[in-house]
Amino acid sequence: MSDFFNPGPTVPRPDPYAHKAKHDADAHKYHHKGMTGFWRQVTDLVIAVGVLAVIVSLCIWLF
Repeated sequence: MSDFFNPGPTVPRPDPYAHKAKHDADAHKYHHKGMTGFWRQVTDLVIAVGVLAVIVSLCIWLF
C-alpha cells in the first residue's frame, strides 16, 4: 500500500527552450523546402480524402 502523502519521485522540469528550438527547426524546414513541401502536404491530403471516399462508397454499395 502506497503512502498517500508521499508524492513519489520528482519529475524533471521541461526544457524552457525546447518549444523555440522546435519552432526554429520547423521554420528552417519550411524555408528550405518552400512551396514544394506545401504541395506535398496538399497532395497527401487529397489522396487521404480519396481513399476515405472509396471506403465510404464501398460500405454504401455493400450495405
